This record gives sequence, structure tokens and C-alpha cells, in this order.
Amino acid sequence: MSEQNLENIRHSAAHMLAAAVLELYPGTKLAIGPTIENGFYYDFLFPEGVVVSENDLPKIESTMKKIIKGHHKFLGRKVSVAEAKEEQKDQPFKLELINEFAGDGKELTIYESGPFQDLCRGGHVENTKEIPVDGLKLHRVAGAYWRGSEKNPMLTRIYGLLFSTAEKLDAYLLQLEEAKKRDHRKLGAELDLFTFSDLVGAGLALWTPKGTLLRTTLDDFVWELRKERGYMKVTIPHITKKELYETSGHWDKFKDDLLKINTREGHEFAMKPMNCPHHTQIYNHLSRSYRDLPQRYAETTMVYRDEQTGELHGLLRVRGFTQDDAHVFCRESQVKEEMFKIWDIIERFYKAVGFGNLRVRLSLHDPEKFSQYLGTKEVWEQTEKQLRELVKERGAEAFEAIGEAAMYGPKIDFMAKDSIGRDWQVATIQIDRNQPERFDLTCVNEQGEKERVVMIHAAIMGSIERFLAVLIEHHGGAFPVWISPIQVQLAPVSSKHVDGARELSADLEALGIRVATDEADETIGNKVRKAAGQKIPYIVVVGDKELSGEPWMIRVRGQKDQIQMSKEDFIAKVRKEILERNATS
Repeated sequence: MSEQNLENIRHSAAHMLAAAVLELYPGTKLAIGPTIENGFYYDFLFPEGVVVSENDLPKIESTMKKIIKGHHKFLGRKVSVAEAKEEQKDQPFKLELINEFAGDGKELTIYESGPFQDLCRGGHVENTKEIPVDGLKLHRVAGAYWRGSEKNPMLTRIYGLLFSTAEKLDAYLLQLEEAKKRDHRKLGAELDLFTFSDLVGAGLALWTPKGTLLRTTLDDFVWELRKERGYMKVTIPHITKKELYETSGHWDKFKDDLLKINTREGHEFAMKPMNCPHHTQIYNHLSRSYRDLPQRYAETTMVYRDEQTGELHGLLRVRGFTQDDAHVFCRESQVKEEMFKIWDIIERFYKAVGFGNLRVRLSLHDPEKFSQYLGTKEVWEQTEKQLRELVKERGAEAFEAIGEAAMYGPKIDFMAKDSIGRDWQVATIQIDRNQPERFDLTCVNEQGEKERVVMIHAAIMGSIERFLAVLIEHHGGAFPVWISPIQVQLAPVSSKHVDGARELSADLEALGIRVATDEADETIGNKVRKAAGQKIPYIVVVGDKELSGEPWMIRVRGQKDQIQMSKEDFIAKVRKEILERNATS
């Protein structure tokens, strides 16, 4: 089954969901019902006093499947604005859409399928018998504001899953169950990595000492890899005048996503949602010779975006997040070398954190929506052609994604598959010829003339918050030893062994091993269970034998049987895993 066929099937199923809801709950107002990854949803405003919860989904699903088995044809017809309004006169959300589409000059179509008709642009099956009911399941219920605005009515969103076979549906449901166990919000609390506070605000994560250690360890590694390749650290403020983003183009395209500040003097500032415009000003504060290039700037810093409360989700969608950002200002002749240096960093970093094989996605502009982008079509086509050639020269295979480009340039995005089979977009490299044009970024070439430079954007983790959500779920909180906030847990057998355990802890810490000692007045069994629950890689019980120099009995995370090693051999083993950044958990 092709992707397009599956898309049409899911779209058709959304219509059948609406038909079932209208049959069960007459008077319901319909909003929209698009397809999404793995299925579809439909938004409803139920009659006053009617509350639909997940307990009602089996009943709705049964009615939906009954309608599907009626083998109804999908029949579409063009309608005038007046006809559309007459047919949808009892549907206020549809009337709003009709007025909007008519204002944009769009063609209006109504699709009928058995007992149901809907305002829709199409993309359906010919007959409902093509919808595989064995691969269909209504999944969950959520709230959603009409058109995403808190100023609008709150609707009830019903999500459905739809796969081509029952086997694929079952496999996905198993994946969801595993995902629940690995949910970074759950593990983040259990492992004491981060928290949120209502007093601070939704979408603003607070990092504990252990979580901060985790972040710092990863960011230090990224900096180590960048430093080897000639990057320099820079620092910028967290706010900027409106004029900077007007010049960059961000104000025009994204002003509604900016957190704004008005000063007493009447100036309008914004919390920075990205760092690239600031970095252009560091480059441009001096006249640059071609001999000064490339200029490679790196900075790990917070950025802020005015996300809707209903769209926030743990660390995956937040209002304040940290970017391990870098920008290279170079000549045209240096683009390939600089791109490949970044690619080298990405491959080395992701191998070390446990994502071995990354897929490459070419994220390109959508020619039908060119007004969303900066610059000229000629520059976009030139840059996208260059990216294809770079991917080919690198010996990589890439798939293309129309419409996934940044507003200022196309990207090479790297896709990681986690341990339960989900795909995540992680690192990215972008070639940008539009910001240099808008900010007039140049160097003086060999002929003494001004030459336009190229700007390369590079993020290794990207949003550190989002990356850590992915990493936590990929490893289920059982991080590779070199990343783990605590690498070795010492568990004294009794109070008389605490001083000896402290001395051992100092010895290990002096050798660069992160150690914790459980000095609680508890049984050794409780101490071991607590440490295992914290997913600490190594647990060492400290008793008379261990303190007298005899071999240690060591509990290794994920292994049933203990291993026996001398203190020296154990230290050598752990240090080797740390220094070599072994990716195994």
C-alpha cells in the first residue's frame, strides 16, 4: 500500500468518525478532521451537557465500523459559496472555513459518503470498503482550542489509529505501551533529572544537579569536538531590539511566536527565539579579510518562544530551551569543507550516545508556498542543488522532504531511530545565503573587493531539552556509563563500613569517576534496590572483604549475575568506558 493510498484511507476514516459521532450525539458541531502520523483525528463541539471521554471510544468505534461496512461510495461535487453555506448552515465552524476559503478564492467541494457529508478538498477512497477495519482503533480523547487559540471554544478531539493490517496496528500499540514505560516525563521525575514549577511557568524546565550533570557532560563533548575543528565560543544577550529581527526577516514571519518586552522608554524588545541574527553582528563588527575566514562561532544558550499552553509537552515542546548553536561564516570555496567538518562531529557524537545509523533528510522549500521563505527562487534552487551534490560526494543516501526547510535556507537533517523504532529529527546543517544578503556580510577578497560570504548553521543536539527527552526514552533512563550522572554507587553494609566507603569514593572521584555513597541506616538489600531503580551502571557493596583488599563483587546494570573484579581492574574498566565514550548501556 502506497503512502498516498494510506493517507486517503485515513482521511476517509476521519469522515466515518464524524458520521458515527453525529449518529450517537445529534446536534454535535463539526470542526476539522485531518490525517496525522499513524492515523487521524476529528474535533467536535458536543451539545451542552454531553461529555465524551475515553470510556465512550468503544461505542463510537463500533458505530464507526458499522458505517464503514455499509460500503458507501465517496462522491464529491463542487459547490458555490451560497450552496456551501446553505448545506452547512447548522455548522458554525464550517461556515467560518467557507468564508475564509471564499476570501482566498479557493474552490469549494462537498463530499458525501453514505449518511454523512462534509466540506472537504478531497483525497479519499472510492468506497468505504477500502478502509481496513481490523487496522482501525479509536485511541484517545483530548481537548483542543478551535484553530489553536485560547480565545476560541475548547473542542473535544478524538484521535484514531489506522494501519493497513491488524498486525501493524498491534505492533504500534505494543510500541505505545513501551513508550509509556520510557516516557521522559515519568523517568525524569523518577531519576530526579528535571522538574517544572507552576510558579515559574509551564514549559520552563528546572534542572536538578543530576540533570545538569547530564546536560553538561553532553555539551562539553560537543564543544570538545567543535574545538578540535577551530570553533570559538561567543556570548550574546537574551533579548534584542525589534529592528534586528526586522532585518533578519524573523519579525515578519514569526512575530506572533515571539515573547515581547516593552521598555519604559517605549522601545520594543524580544526574547531571542534563535541566535543567528545576533551572531551576524559579531561577524560584522569588524572588516573581515578573506584570510580571516572561516569564522566559526559556537554558543550554548537559551532561546524562548511563545508556545501555546495546550501544545507544551514535557521537554519535547517548551517555551524556553537551550541550543548548542554554531554558525560558520565562510567563502563559497570553503562551504564543502566546513559542511563535512560538521558532518564528522554529528557522526562521532551520535555514535557515542548510542544512535549508530543516522538517516539523512534533505529538507527543501515548498515551491507552492514560496512567500514563507526569504530570498529568490534562483538562490534556493542553487543551494538545494549544492546540498544534493554534497550528500552524493559524502557517499550518503538521502530522502527529500518538501516544505521542511528553514525560512532562510534548505537543510540537511539527520534522523535517528530510537530503541523502540520511532524516528526523530536530531542534528541539522543549513546553508544560508539570505542572512548574509540581508545583513550585508562580506569579506575583502584577494583583489581588494567586497565578496559576499556564506553562512552555515549547525546544531548537534539542537534543543538540548528535546534531545534529552529523546535520549532518555531511547535508553529508558539507563544511560551509557560515560553519560550517567552517577556511574558507581557504593553501598556500605553497615555503619562501620561508611568511613571506608567514603575513602573509596574519594579514590574513585580523584580518577574522574562519578560516585555516590548510600549512607542510610537501611539493609543492604534496600540500598541495592534503590540504586538499581536509579539505573546506576555499577553497584558495589562495601563490607569487610572489600575494605580488606579482596576482589569486589559488582552488580552490573542489566545483568543477572554479579561479576568479581579487583579494585584496580574495576577502576580501569570504568575509566576506559568513560574515556572511550562507549555507547553501550
